[in-house]
Amino acid sequence: MRLALLAAATAATSALLLLPSPALAEGPAAGSSGSVRTIPLTNGQRGLPQQGTAPFSLVGVSWDDPAATPDGTVEVRTRAVGGDWSPWHPLAVEPDDRPDPEGPEAARRGATSPLWVGPSDGVEVRFTGTAPRGLRAELVDPGQDVPLRRAGGAAPRPGIVTRAGWGADESIREPDFTYTGPVRAVFVHHTDTANDYACSDAPKVIRSIYQYHVKSNGWRDLGYNFLVDRCGTVYEGRAGGVAQAVLGAHTLGFNTDTAGVAALGRYTADAVPQPQIDGIAKLAAWKLGLTGQPANGKTQLTSASDGSRYPKGTTATFDTVSGHRDAFNTECPGTALYTRLPAIRTWSTHLQGR
Repeated sequence: MRLALLAAATAATSALLLLPSPALAEGPAAGSSGSVRTIPLTNGQRGLPQQGTAPFSLVGVSWDDPAATPDGTVEVRTRAVGGDWSPWHPLAVEPDDRPDPEGPEAARRGATSPLWVGPSDGVEVRFTGTAPRGLRAELVDPGQDVPLRRAGGAAPRPGIVTRAGWGADESIREPDFTYTGPVRAVFVHHTDTANDYACSDAPKVIRSIYQYHVKSNGWRDLGYNFLVDRCGTVYEGRAGGVAQAVLGAHTLGFNTDTAGVAALGRYTADAVPQPQIDGIAKLAAWKLGLTGQPANGKTQLTSASDGSRYPKGTTATFDTVSGHRDAFNTECPGTALYTRLPAIRTWSTHLQGR
């Protein structure tokens, strides 16, 4: 299913940066869970035509210095396999989800937010302003689907599609796990990708985000602890055990003692499907219930980074079900989803029997 991309044309005077003949990384083997192909964007290359590529379904742009950001806009357009070129679509140059800088991981590359585009075999990239060094396109192939397998567990634990179920390639992540103290809050995110994916394609989208977080951003694993698609299916995110307090890379400054759940999609304006709301509520009720936290309660967390909304070392009070924007200056999880958080708290509290 071809995704409808938002048109965002820039002025004709914008610097045009197009891809050279592909020097692609090794592609996926049959039955694999995906791969990332990188194409360097060499300084001085301007005005080249669109570039055909091997198939991919998610695209982003990365650069060498994780502390740097482009001072202009970055846009991409892609060609559907057997189809036409999409409109230009902007990539967020300051992605919101990040590891804490002093934790066991730190992003080794800077990167835009990724964009799910569906099966594609051509790409073009342009930018305005000055680009950081080491700019390259990141083309992610999600690999082939496997039958969904869910983790067991009695109510009120929701059904959770395991990493094996959505086809995670466990060889690309760091082999060890890092745990925090008991989970005292759940931060709700959106992945800022497209909304009109088929629910049957959700594993592909998740595999692509996983490849992007690990191979393009340089993180140890997928950033989110859980993801929920628009049909309400809950997926295991970062490895280490769904019932464990696994340290994620989702809310800069407040990854410790929290869990991050991401709604698969972009909810700055689009209404959030009710099944997705229900899935988030079920997950939050269960996860907080493991440590006796009421879903309608408050908790105090200490900031680990000056990059958050609170200076490092500051103790702040949060709802036990909070939005990413409560801890970081961001639109995430989008206004449409953020306004549904009270309903999520109410339903989660009901599921906890409170």
